[in-house]
Amino acid sequence: MTYKNKFPLTSWAEEDRPREKLILKGKQSLSDAELLAILLSTGNREETAVGLAKRLLKLVDHNLNELGKTSLKEMKKLKGIGEVKAITITAALELGRRRQLSNAIEKKQIRSSRDAYDLLAPSIQDLGHEEFWILLLNRSNGVVAKERISMGGISGTVVDAKLIFKKALDVLACSIILCHNHPSGNLKPSQADIDITRKLKGAGENLEISVLDHLIISEMGFYSFADEGIL
Repeated sequence: MTYKNKFPLTSWAEEDRPREKLILKGKQSLSDAELLAILLSTGNREETAVGLAKRLLKLVDHNLNELGKTSLKEMKKLKGIGEVKAITITAALELGRRRQLSNAIEKKQIRSSRDAYDLLAPSIQDLGHEEFWILLLNRSNGVVAKERISMGGISGTVVDAKLIFKKALDVLACSIILCHNHPSGNLKPSQADIDITRKLKGAGENLEISVLDHLIISEMGFYSFADEGIL
């Protein structure tokens, strides 16, 4: 059996072509599938680039965060997506993640738990393992530095109080915000999370370095110890 490439982009009505639609109506007018189709450029013998993009999105329940975590190997399992297309999609999503991170870094002063979340989430919310990070702040809650303290496994990571406060003292930080991620998506703090927070808060008081908050971050959002009144 032979197939005809019935739906190349050049044969579509102009208003239906993703590239032309972007030019004529703006990027906001395109669906996720149409944007992905531009990256894919072509479909296969059986479907258009948009059709291929729709199948790819269906695999991740139309969740772009999940797509960003999809490996090249997993993408290439989908008929019509080879290595070049998989790399193109991965690179585009990574640029989007870095843009989000760059925008957050520009907001140097932390006024709320949301500000801290916006700064930290791009680094850890999609990880498949736990990491522990800190924000180091000056007297006016301006961000002096953002530091990763440790990397662990799926269910935990080691937190070294000495290392945390050494970094704080090195930059003369007046306060810190603690943060770690839960790969499971569960935002409820464990007893170990509560215990380490209390330990670090006490250690900080002895050094006159305030622990302002501890955030737990996942793809579902974040939990703030300060907002919940348990810090």
